[in-house]
Amino acid sequence: MPDNVQVSILPHHVAIVMDGNGRWAKQKNKPRTFGHQAGSRLLHEIVEESKNQGIHVLTVFAFSSENWKRPQQESSFLMGLFIKVMQREINELHSNHIQVRFIGDRSVLSKTLQQVIADAEKLTAGNHKMVLQVALSYSGQWDIATAARCVAEKVSGGELAVADVDEQHFAAELSFADLPDVDFFIRTGGELRISNFILWQAAYAELYFSDVLWPDFSVVEYRKALEEFAHRQRRFGRTGEQVLAS
Repeated sequence: MPDNVQVSILPHHVAIVMDGNGRWAKQKNKPRTFGHQAGSRLLHEIVEESKNQGIHVLTVFAFSSENWKRPQQESSFLMGLFIKVMQREINELHSNHIQVRFIGDRSVLSKTLQQVIADAEKLTAGNHKMVLQVALSYSGQWDIATAARCVAEKVSGGELAVADVDEQHFAAELSFADLPDVDFFIRTGGELRISNFILWQAAYAELYFSDVLWPDFSVVEYRKALEEFAHRQRRFGRTGEQVLAS
């Protein structure tokens, strides 16, 4: 398999549900935290590969709104791990000209984590090589509900007429409205669902499900997924003949 996928058919925006850390650890008779640590190390490699391939945006689902239902000990460990990973990686990300963003409900995060996030975003705001977007305490339904409130406030304040509310006005209030929608949605770990992740922005994303648990989803597996994307025909409601003729 070639080291680089044909640039003209690369996805601009890749989103990944990094699933399987806990099950991977259980297979090795290790605590779930062991799997999360291994998964964070793999993410470093996937970010590097994305940059090298020329991916414009990589969004990773690190912790969902629903994940707060997990045992408090595991949630606390993950929050601490996010802080450690960001403090460890941020200078290298910055030196590689990668812009770091976070999406999700920050109000439920600790003050320390909120500050780490703010510092990372401020440091890397001017970088344009690639965007690494981390979904933390995020859900697609939360994103849509938040956008709906923003639109409702504009209507209530007279800034926007009800008759003018359309897909474009609504999408402008969603998270990462300034970035392209998701082209390629990858989920590892063998589960065949999208789990409330970027629901609106992935409306026309190509879906790819891998049985490989996240800590084992190597750069080779990632390239395999990108090769799969390269061979798909994206029609966006048109016929295949129309796509070929355009």
